[in-house]
Amino acid sequence: MDPIILFFVLGLGSGLLRSELRLPSAVYDFLSILLLLAIGLKGGIELAKQPFADLLPQMSAVLALGFLLPLVAYPVLRRVGRFKRADSASIAAHYGSVSVGTYAVAVAYLVNRQIYFEEHMPLLLVLLEIPAILVGIVLARGLSRQTKWGVVAHEVFLGKGIVLLMGGLLIGWIAGPAGTEAISPLFFDLFKGVLALFLLEMGILTAGQIGSLRRYGLFLLGFGMGMPVFSAVVGTALALLLGLSVGGTTMLAILAASASYIAVPAAMRISVPEANPTLSLAAALGVTFPFNVLLGIPLYHAMAVQAQAFWGG
Repeated sequence: MDPIILFFVLGLGSGLLRSELRLPSAVYDFLSILLLLAIGLKGGIELAKQPFADLLPQMSAVLALGFLLPLVAYPVLRRVGRFKRADSASIAAHYGSVSVGTYAVAVAYLVNRQIYFEEHMPLLLVLLEIPAILVGIVLARGLSRQTKWGVVAHEVFLGKGIVLLMGGLLIGWIAGPAGTEAISPLFFDLFKGVLALFLLEMGILTAGQIGSLRRYGLFLLGFGMGMPVFSAVVGTALALLLGLSVGGTTMLAILAASASYIAVPAAMRISVPEANPTLSLAAALGVTFPFNVLLGIPLYHAMAVQAQAFWGG
């Protein structure tokens, strides 16, 4: 098992045992900033090597995926889970968006195994962050004039995660490999060490959501594992249609399977304040994140390998 996964297990175990271990909030914020910028910079450097127009079909397809997934999740939550409309829409939005932490673990997983994946994946990561938030708001409220769309747009497009990822992409794209060489020791060489500490804190945060799962029953547990697998299948199929490599197929499946626990909660808090955030975080952070990190990523990779072999055959 990769050492960075063991850091997550350490944090999870410490949290469950109610240890005093906890990273200072300033350190956690610093690690998050480093990870987001590192992902953006790497994507921007590679993005400069290819024509942007060639990526438009993939960008359009990923945007469509971001609109589709919450529309699939919503009726399941509403009719099977019997959640309120606002709660169903909020949870659906979380599962239509993406987890940067899961993406970072996936990058480390593929790099360790020397598996190539398309360099513009950070761009697709940014694009997939946005549509689900808009769908979630519409599902909860309809197209209401009372919705503060200006505030929502500010939170979506100028939130910390989007600004850092897009800023990193632009800096990497403008500076190129030569220009970023001086800062590579911080952002690239230390990537796995920063990720390990980030996952340590994520394990502790995940343990804090376990109590909510006891309160809201087995449905969130089943949904938190079933929805990512379904989304990964959809992402894998889309990747095959787009002609991505095995690594690229794995990454798109992982992006589809992940659930947001940073950008979407902030947007839902502003636009759908009546939704219970505990439900969304219990599913996304308490179930889906550990499931993807511990089991999902190798599962989606195996799925991509088999799908590519079948598709090629």
